[in-house]
Amino acid sequence: MTLLKRLLSTAAVALTLTGAQALAQTKITIGDVGTGSANHWPSYIAQQKGFFKEKGLDVEFVAAQSSSAAVQQLAAGSVEMAVGGLVDPIRAIDKGAPVTLFRTEAMAAPYEIYAKPEIKTYADLRKKVIMIGGIKDITRIYLERMLGPNGLKPADYDLVFAGATAARFSALASGSIDATILNAPFNFKAKSLGLTRLGAAPDYVRDFPFTGYSVGTAWAKAHKAELAGFLDAYRKGVDWFYDPANRAEAVDIVQKISKVDRADVDQTWAFYTELKVFDREGRVASSGIENLLKSLKDYGDIEGDTDVARFVNADVLPK
Repeated sequence: MTLLKRLLSTAAVALTLTGAQALAQTKITIGDVGTGSANHWPSYIAQQKGFFKEKGLDVEFVAAQSSSAAVQQLAAGSVEMAVGGLVDPIRAIDKGAPVTLFRTEAMAAPYEIYAKPEIKTYADLRKKVIMIGGIKDITRIYLERMLGPNGLKPADYDLVFAGATAARFSALASGSIDATILNAPFNFKAKSLGLTRLGAAPDYVRDFPFTGYSVGTAWAKAHKAELAGFLDAYRKGVDWFYDPANRAEAVDIVQKISKVDRADVDQTWAFYTELKVFDREGRVASSGIENLLKSLKDYGDIEGDTDVARFVNADVLPK
């Protein structure tokens, strides 16, 4: 065999292997709310740094209008996973949807309430219009946990709804609402506009996780190795996020996806790091989820019992 033939043969083998490796990548589509959310930071890192790819996974986020819509897509089998507030998958599971929680995302809720400049205190919110994610969205729980200790009952204000933080920020910035609950980095943008910061959710709520991942039970049962790989890559993304040496690159990753000002994203990194928003292991069963289940039961949002095992199906999850 001539040298040229040997080189061509080697190249053909390499191309064949590369093609086979590409075909071996398992596609995972995740329904989410608010593309570019800082809550997804570890996943975005795992995407950009190749941690998912190392595990044979091709992970893609697809936007939904709300957390409940993402869970509906999951229950229908249109996506393999959903991520967002835990209230929606919990409600779906309670009603029999073939879905299970499998990992926390953000443990602490990096929410702050911002209002028009003329509103200076919580008391000023009486008879005002406040925007949250939805009547059954987790933002409602946080809002009531924050306003209650400050003397406000649900009957004291009017609610309107928008699922994504970006939409709520735009509504407040335009003056069409009086106040809203914002996630980073939009809280920093609100501050830069001179809007009034009334308070932060972590000062009132630290007893249950904020957001998390859910997965279709049939898919999870058939893809335990892939699910284990996802968890490993995500864990690696959390470790990478917390390394101060990676701060600038971490900021670049989210800034390019979110299109938010880089300075705001940089403040968000510091904010999330201080709050320790992301937990390395993310075990739902030991996250305080029982406290959220109790709250939902008290609200009348759960009809069945609040046994954690109903919502975290250990039989389909990797050990």
